[in-house]
Amino acid sequence: MDAELAALAAAGATALVQSMVGDGWTAARERVVGFFSRRGAAGAAGGEDAIAGELDEAREELVAARDADDPDAAAAAADVQAEWRNQLRRTLRADPEAAAELRALLAELAPADGAEGPGGVVHNSISGGVQHGNVIQAHTVGDVRLG
Repeated sequence: MDAELAALAAAGATALVQSMVGDGWTAARERVVGFFSRRGAAGAAGGEDAIAGELDEAREELVAARDADDPDAAAAAADVQAEWRNQLRRTLRADPEAAAELRALLAELAPADGAEGPGGVVHNSISGGVQHGNVIQAHTVGDVRLG
């Protein structure tokens, strides 16, 4: 396989794994399912449902490892990344013209120029005095225990 396509597959797998544990996963998931299903890859026998199921299973594994502060969370991420890198390699080998779509997908998932991704950029600041305690800035706060 061409070195450029192998590098593209690796970059795609990295961006996919990062997206799996990010805020914009729902949109990214739909794009990734579409990418693979148009090529009959990643569980072609079951179509889009099989692809979506594989992605969901991988995401659940990553989120569970992260939420449990699992010391093997990095290894789990590396395993998932390797699995999808191989899937992307097979897809690109079978359909080299898929590279253009994968590049576009990568631009959406992980903009290389530091531009805003699908989730946007957040800049928080506190002004108006000195804070002598905990300060929490959040979109949603669940069960928080401080101290």
